[in-house]
Amino acid sequence: MAEHQSGPVETGAPMDYPEHEKTYTFFLAASKYLTIFCVALLIAMAAGFFTSAGFFTATVLFILLNVAGVVLLR
Repeated sequence: MAEHQSGPVETGAPMDYPEHEKTYTFFLAASKYLTIFCVALLIAMAAGFFTSAGFFTATVLFILLNVAGVVLLR
């Protein structure tokens, strides 16, 4: 496989920096929104299971927390 290289092995393939930046930006955004989702889910589950709020109220709380998190972190 090494004989198929067009240049020195140490240099490797040329980097596509704009694509790298785009991928990194997407990863950060996905991590941020997934964290919001998980925190909202845990808070809503705690409200639904450990209080007398019930399933419907916990679902509404989950949706409201997700919307508030997305709006605040834009």
